Amino acid sequence: MKSDIDSEGQGLEEKSDRFRSICHQHGLNVTPQRVAIYRELISSREHPSATLIYRRIKKYFPNISLATVSNTLLTFSKIGLARIVGFSGDPKRFDPRLQLHHHFRCIRCGRIIDFHNDVYDKIEVPVVIKKKFVVLEKTVHLQGLCDECRVNGNELERFSGS
Repeated sequence: MKSDIDSEGQGLEEKSDRFRSICHQHGLNVTPQRVAIYRELISSREHPSATLIYRRIKKYFPNISLATVSNTLLTFSKIGLARIVGFSGDPKRFDPRLQLHHHFRCIRCGRIIDFHNDVYDKIEVPVVIKKKFVVLEKTVHLQGLCDECRVNGNELERFSGS
């Protein structure tokens, strides 16, 4: 299990050029706010939520709203600049790493960790699903306790109701 992957192996300059190109292809102006949101997204290693990015850029753009940040991130996901990482009950989190990879989410601290796994990459979509649906993406989402939470507390604490 390889973790802590980077976004397509590109540097900031290449990512910025790609960002500008994709925005122009989709008729979006490259505003300072969009640039700041994108830079915060690609510099984060924690699959940030809209709220987290909003808090981080608000000091530079005091008039920006959470709705603007959220809508911008959703737009980024629609045009191929980010993916939405969703786990049941959690706020949407965003991932700028677009190459095939999977996620592990800690149920205690909420951290999401990227990993590669050749076996998971090769999982076949069941025929019954192929017949009824159009599958656009295959990813595996695992949940459990991360190494830090496992070491720092009782592994079964969350499940025992205490």
